Order: sequence, then structure tokens, then C-alpha cells
Amino acid sequence: MDKVIEGDFRVTWLAPVFVRIGNGYRERVDGPEAALEALAHRWPECQSEIYGEAKLRCLKALVQHGSAETARSRFIDAAIAAGVFA
Repeated sequence: MDKVIEGDFRVTWLAPVFVRIGNGYRERVDGPEAALEALAHRWPECQSEIYGEAKLRCLKALVQHGSAETARSRFIDAAIAAGVFA
């Protein structure tokens, strides 16, 4: 077998989520990978159960083939709770 199959295996959502973190500019989050980066490194509130659930669902969507749309829903919940949903 000498054929290489190339593809883009990034997980994306059907519709992006917009948040305002840090500098206040509206940011587009297209999938669980970008959401996880925001949650892990720039999120204003990291202690709530909603935050933990969003982080877990995003991770599952990436490594365990969990539902990307469930991750999106939990990310929106966390954004609303943290006051960064735009």
C-alpha cells in the first residue's frame, strides 16, 4: 500500500460560538480544540461545575470521539456563566 490519504481531521461545530475574553474583542470559537484552549488558558472563572463540564466535554469530543455539539452546548453554558458569551 503506497497511497497516502491526506485529510483535515479537526473537529468543528456546525455553528461557531462567539466570546469576549480578556481584551474584550469578540472572538470566534469554531470547535472543541479552540474552546479547550480558551477554557484552559484564558477563562476568567475556573472553579465552577459548569466550567469543568465544558472542559470535559471538549476533551471527550477530541480524544474519545464524543459529541462535538454537546461540547458546544456546554461551552456556551460556561460562557454564559462566566459572562463572556457574545
